[in-house]
Parts: sequence; C-alpha cells; structure tokens
Amino acid sequence: MKKLDTTLYLVTDSTGLSEAEFLAKVEQALQGGVTFLQLREKERSTREYIHLAQQVHAIARRYQVPLVVDDRVDVALAAEVDGVHVGQSDMPVWQARKILGPDKIVGATAKTVPQALEALEQGADYLGVGAIYPTTTKVVTVITSTDTLGEICKAVPIPVNAIGGLNQDNLGVLKGIPIQGICVVSAIMKSADPKAAAEGLRQAFDALRN
Repeated sequence: MKKLDTTLYLVTDSTGLSEAEFLAKVEQALQGGVTFLQLREKERSTREYIHLAQQVHAIARRYQVPLVVDDRVDVALAAEVDGVHVGQSDMPVWQARKILGPDKIVGATAKTVPQALEALEQGADYLGVGAIYPTTTKVVTVITSTDTLGEICKAVPIPVNAIGGLNQDNLGVLKGIPIQGICVVSAIMKSADPKAAAEGLRQAFDALRN
C-alpha cells in the first residue's frame, strides 16, 4: 500500500483565471500546506491539458506534493505526473491501473460501501467520498451522508477523504469519522489568499482530529 498524505487535498479550478494567475494560486496553496493535488480540467483540449499538467507538476515537485489528473489517463501518461483520479463514470480503476502500472497513483470516487470495496479490489490507492455538502463547482453532485462516509472508512484500509462543499467553518460534521483528510476546491481556489486559506483549513482539520 502506498504511503500517501491526503490531509489537505486540493482539486484545482482554473475558471476565470489566466494561466499565470492559476499557477500562482496553486503555488500559494502549496505554501499554505496542501499535501496532495488533483488537476481537474473539464473544458480544455488534450494539448492544453497536457501543457497545464506539466506546468503544475513542476511546481508540485518543488513542494514534494503528488499531482494526479482528473479522469484522463492519457494526459497523466503524456505529462508524466504521479497518477490519475477516476470517478464512477470514468475509466474503471482496474483499467487505469493496468495502463499506468503498479507505481503510479490511482484514486477513485466512491459514494457507497460497495463502490468503495470494488475500487479497493481493483487497485485504488485512496478514495474521495462525497459530496458531503452541495458544491458550487460544475460537477453534478450527489450528497453522501456522514454515516455512509464512516462506514466506508471502516470497510477499506486505504486513505479515505471527504469531499464536497467543505470549508473552514463546516468541518464539524466530520468529527469522529476516521477520514485521512479533506478535499477542497472553492475554499482555496476562490479565496483571495490561497496560502492563508490552506493554513486555516489545515488548522481546522487538525483541531477536528484532536
């Protein structure tokens, strides 16, 4: 089992940002304590996606933080990043694992215990579980109860992260659930100060765990 630190997992959103602004936000978030990165680009061409993945990977490496790309195994291979994250409608975990090999990271989204067990069996390294709250991203969200989140944590030995509308003020709902970390998008990407936002989220999550 890979040793991954998914304490503060940032899913990026470049909407409305120039490339320079976007890369600056990502670096500031890393300075603030983001431990894991997912590049999510639903609208870009393959060539643009590869280019951006290479730029982000160069920054992430400086902070020794893994970078996975959302959905696109081809982009992960071409940009030589650390792995891929697949959702329930994307390529199955076992196929992503077969293409990428044993050393790359394959993360998966799970909303139920059976989905979590299937992802584990197929070779997933970690799970993103949610949405805990409705989100403002362009992704269609299905709410997952905190009871289900807790059941998934007990069912699998790999890291489980909560995702969906989480911010510094609403993490209390996760208290007592043995997640390894939280996944955020807007709480950092829409902040005027991503470094401070990341620091605040780390402190809030550490307080929750203690």
